[in-house]
Amino acid sequence: MQTITDILIGFSNWLWGIPMLIILVGGSLFLTVKLGFVQFKYFPFAMKETFGKMFKKSEDGEGTITAFQAATSALASTIGASNIVGVPVAIAFGGAGAVFWMWIIALIGAGAKISEIILSIKYREKNEEDEYVGGPMYYLKKGIQGTLGKVLGFMFSFFLMIEIAPSIAAQTVSVVQTAGTINIPNWASGLVLVLIVGIVVFGGIKRIGKVTEKLVPFMALLYIIGSLTIIIINISELPNAIGLIFKHAFTPMAAVGGFAGAGIAQAIRWGTARGVYSNESGMGTAPIAHASAVTDHPMRQALWGIFENVVDTLIVCTATALIVIVTGIYQIVPADQAASMPSLAFQTLLGDGLGGIIVTISITLFVLSTVIVIIYYGEKQAEYLFGTKFSKVMRVIYLAAIFLGAYGGIEFLYQFLDLLLGLVIIPNMIGLLLLSNEVKDLKNEFFNNPKYYNKTRVRN
Repeated sequence: MQTITDILIGFSNWLWGIPMLIILVGGSLFLTVKLGFVQFKYFPFAMKETFGKMFKKSEDGEGTITAFQAATSALASTIGASNIVGVPVAIAFGGAGAVFWMWIIALIGAGAKISEIILSIKYREKNEEDEYVGGPMYYLKKGIQGTLGKVLGFMFSFFLMIEIAPSIAAQTVSVVQTAGTINIPNWASGLVLVLIVGIVVFGGIKRIGKVTEKLVPFMALLYIIGSLTIIIINISELPNAIGLIFKHAFTPMAAVGGFAGAGIAQAIRWGTARGVYSNESGMGTAPIAHASAVTDHPMRQALWGIFENVVDTLIVCTATALIVIVTGIYQIVPADQAASMPSLAFQTLLGDGLGGIIVTISITLFVLSTVIVIIYYGEKQAEYLFGTKFSKVMRVIYLAAIFLGAYGGIEFLYQFLDLLLGLVIIPNMIGLLLLSNEVKDLKNEFFNNPKYYNKTRVRN
């Protein structure tokens, strides 16, 4: 058994090296070019349609929840513990330059996220409860058709349904360990999470949408305000921090203190990998939430994908990176303890009590929102594969995974999280590439029609 485990872990580590970077980054770059660099060309328009209209109530089109609720539901999944603990890990192993490559993957990865959302809206359908459902499992099966489409759709759905359980447990560990630093027992943290998450998820996508539209802005603002406080106190170090990010994206970073140093290849590898984990572009999870949105055109909803990458990576992850660099914490803490860097950065300036409380609350809210949404994602896979009744069974299993995670249960499955995630991403990216012409046609339809695009007709 140990031999089999070692082989699977070894394969997982290999897969998440160069192969997955080629699949995700290369695939996203292809889609970006195919779509005429839409996320750059129409960036001001995208921001106007998202940041500028995030609290707009009246929307045209059909759907179950508002476009903003769909976006915050997707953001609830992407803005998680990885935004706090994943960024310092990238810096610890890839140097400050890794942050630059996180930015790059957020911008290029938007090509994949736009494609996912467009296809999820095009191929969505109504379920037995009269709610709109969609995502990769639907557009792979219905868009590609034939045996290949069915196989890819089944692979995505089955492996995501399985992957959700250990993912939930792993998210819970982040909460109980952080809460433990201020003497909150594991069982208490786990029980509170189960109760809150249960109340929300049993209300369905409408309740999830209502909760996330209020929770996500609040939790993001709380963490950003705390981070800005740290940055302002260390404002004299900000120019140097920004300079380090750009300089060491292209030149090696020398060892200093607890930092072991990093080359250019390491900066690219860790920056892109953490960037992908952060904003989930190409993973196929975000479009499951977007498929329920009220919208008059698939491309209009896809604009929220650009919004998500901006908020998740360019704002929240950057805030974490800057507090780690301006305080010099990355030079003191060894790489194997990188996850503690943000907490220590807060504690050095705000004290063990206030600093620890802010980070604990932030991680708890981030994980709470993530778990709520990924349980919904898991349910939709169970519904697609085995029907609505079975999805309710999986809901209970996922809630149990929270409590198991609080007690350190199912650690064995943690080792296969990356492998399972890889088996989710591969069929999705294959589908995006095969259906890229359909995505391009819908993108052109939107921007060439004054009914949708409220500016002068443009050439594509």
